[in-house]
Amino acid sequence: MLVKRWLKILFILMAGSFLLAFSNYPPGDQLERIRAFSRALEFDYVGWTLNAFGTKLGQAALDATETLSPEEQRQIVLDYLDLVTRIDQVEGHLNDIYADPEVKNPEMASRLVREHLSELEVQREHLGPIAESILQTQISETVAELGLTIGGQPLPPVLYHSTSLPTALIVSPRDEIRQEHNISLVPNISVDERTILEDRVDKTLDVSSLIVDVGGIGVYPTMVAETSDLNYLSEVVAHEWVHNFLTLRPLGLNYYSSPELRTMNETAAGIAGVEIGRAVMERFYPDLLPPPAPALEEEEPGEPPEPPAFDFRDEMRQTRVTVDQLLAEGKIEQAEEYMEARRNDFWDNGYRLRKLNQAYFAFYGAYADQPGGAAGEDPVGEAVRRLFSESPSLAAFLKRIAWMTSIEDLFESTGPNSN
Repeated sequence: MLVKRWLKILFILMAGSFLLAFSNYPPGDQLERIRAFSRALEFDYVGWTLNAFGTKLGQAALDATETLSPEEQRQIVLDYLDLVTRIDQVEGHLNDIYADPEVKNPEMASRLVREHLSELEVQREHLGPIAESILQTQISETVAELGLTIGGQPLPPVLYHSTSLPTALIVSPRDEIRQEHNISLVPNISVDERTILEDRVDKTLDVSSLIVDVGGIGVYPTMVAETSDLNYLSEVVAHEWVHNFLTLRPLGLNYYSSPELRTMNETAAGIAGVEIGRAVMERFYPDLLPPPAPALEEEEPGEPPEPPAFDFRDEMRQTRVTVDQLLAEGKIEQAEEYMEARRNDFWDNGYRLRKLNQAYFAFYGAYADQPGGAAGEDPVGEAVRRLFSESPSLAAFLKRIAWMTSIEDLFESTGPNSN
């Protein structure tokens, strides 16, 4: 076991050094002009990664999971998730105190709440790294069962750290939907700060920009938002590990080469993240799996069908298709007016979109692991999904797509578009 432990540490050092090299922004004059506005808010990846590496190396050297039974490991993870829930509740209570106009001295009124919050945060500092180690081990064992290892070891090793995530400044041209830049900014940027930065970038460079929140980032160790939802957490950790897996292979190395390759990356990671996450839950937490969707009841003959509810993915697909058509015709202003009108429609139906523009579609359109949505009629996502459905296993799918270096490779593997 000692040899295995030190081999794991060596894997972490080697893989981390390699992956860290790919965390920089691609060069470009336009990028530097954008960064004239964003530089003061940019996230420090090097500092975060070095700190996270120190934490993970310490965990690997101690490997506390070796001394815990499977039942004890499971309980620690559940205790940690419960702790996250309680911290969220106390933070909500604290915010309410400071927002209540009837409270004249919120600092004094919140003293006991703040003390309780500090106690919970100390518990999280102790329990969080252990829970992360356990979930890393559980995902690693699941990945091994799925056949995604080299010499019995996932490469790179599964490493993640729950943290406040950076936001992302997405920049697209106005005349077409294409992600030209993705600049990571500090977490928790206020709405007014986001709007000011976006407006400066848009007006100065005549582009479309949007600052978005993300659920995870595939640096190494991967960054994952803190959550008490174990199903979601398992999927996101797996999703980001798949990005690390691809980064050591041609598809990942070419992530920034074209929008199509980015979509292939994100869609493959989305599919695999769901599959691996569910496999983790089935093996270690079967009682926490969400219930299957209820079967649709058959309608009586002659009974008119229920009017369809507002379907977000279908409505977004239709919006993207129309925007693509308008932009292809050179009607930029009409496309932007149409997107704003559609944003109002989404808002009226309960989907609080702050902005709907070219940058929105450039970012969310790459996540095409499900039909419809912001990808519109983009055939890349459909081809990736078809490749997965035609593959004998998840491992076969990932090993096949990982070595692709062009969209032509994908279409040659899946045949002509079935639509």
